Amino acid sequence: MTQLSVNVNKIATLRNARGGNVPDLIKVALDCERFGAQGITVHPRPDERHIRYQDVRDLKRVVTTEFNIEGNPIPPSWISSKRYAPIR
Repeated sequence: MTQLSVNVNKIATLRNARGGNVPDLIKVALDCERFGAQGITVHPRPDERHIRYQDVRDLKRVVTTEFNIEGNPIPPSWISSKRYAPIR
């Protein structure tokens, strides 16, 4: 059966362009789940121009459906830094 996973990167792009927290990425993700989405998808990038790494951590705490992180391969040296610490 086909399932819907909503990619919220463009919501984050809008928020980042406007500054602040409008639209609220967490609220949008929770609304998507409430309206029937079976998953939330993000695609973090090292330059954080869409989803920020902190967004991934925040979403992980609240998403109750499948949480799909379409990773961007980054050099091992970045992974060991505090900014790119593993998502827990």
